Amino acid sequence: MGVGVTAPLSHSVGLVPTAGGGVSEVKELKERCKKWEWKGQYSITYLVSQSSNSNNNNKPPLLLVHGFGASIPHWRRNIGTLAQNFTVYAIDLLGFGASDKPAGFSYTMETWAQLILDFLDEIVQNPTVLIGNSVGSLACVIAASDSSRSLVRGLVLLNCAGGMNNKAVVDDWRIKLLLPLLLLVDFLLRQRGIASAIFERVRKRDNLRNILLSVYGNKESVDEELVEIIMEPTYDAGALDAFVSIVTGPPGPNPVQLMPRISLPVLLLWGDQDPFTPLDGPVGKYFSSLPSELTNVSLFVLEGVGHCPHDDRPDLVHEKLLPWLAQLPAS
Repeated sequence: MGVGVTAPLSHSVGLVPTAGGGVSEVKELKERCKKWEWKGQYSITYLVSQSSNSNNNNKPPLLLVHGFGASIPHWRRNIGTLAQNFTVYAIDLLGFGASDKPAGFSYTMETWAQLILDFLDEIVQNPTVLIGNSVGSLACVIAASDSSRSLVRGLVLLNCAGGMNNKAVVDDWRIKLLLPLLLLVDFLLRQRGIASAIFERVRKRDNLRNILLSVYGNKESVDEELVEIIMEPTYDAGALDAFVSIVTGPPGPNPVQLMPRISLPVLLLWGDQDPFTPLDGPVGKYFSSLPSELTNVSLFVLEGVGHCPHDDRPDLVHEKLLPWLAQLPAS
């Protein structure tokens, strides 16, 4: 289908209606969260938000799936806007946010995809549009490729990752140069004392802020609240185990093999200032090529936007996402 480039609008991110991301709003999001017991043993945190608009009953629900290190509040600038017209669910994946972080658990992309499918089956119970960022996008792709149309209604990918970690992108010259270092990091992270020291350094407020500034195009979106959203869950029991398992574990299924299996409507929104999955890297190039090969896929490149478009420039994301959702064919 279509390919487009979206330039930034002149108004501020802070003017996004009902979703400005104030402190009280994030606190309210947390207070409204619910718990779901997955597989009879893991507590999973989720949120459901909807307006009283009766016309929403005919529209598919949305499920928001965060990326690495993030959680439900990372959608702080989107939930209010989307919930005006849709029933919106958001979930903390196992190992992140307020969901359980079981000690010694081996995290995989397939585990998160199964979590998504089980959540749709047990909680949402309606065909759902999956909206994911980064590794959350890839988990949604895996879920959609394994699911019948009875569970997944459509797919929105915001700067989709190529794998659970950088070992997936072996044909990128940048990763090839870094591969010996990545293997060394894997080895070091398997030493508990070293892993703990690295984790302590990474989660320091100033270091997290600098990391976020490097992956956001709009630096004004990197506020203290965002730093707190990322930092707070890292002090939970099991957070270090999750970090080590995800960084050193298998990268998971390759989206190149999965996307051709998906006949559902797919919207790709890609920030062109993303250092993790750049447009000129193998993952970005592959997804950029899809609209010319698959009629169910549309792509919009978002100028001046980084790895997390929904929080970086929510105005640009909503500008493309809402019309796309509105034109989904009736189920």
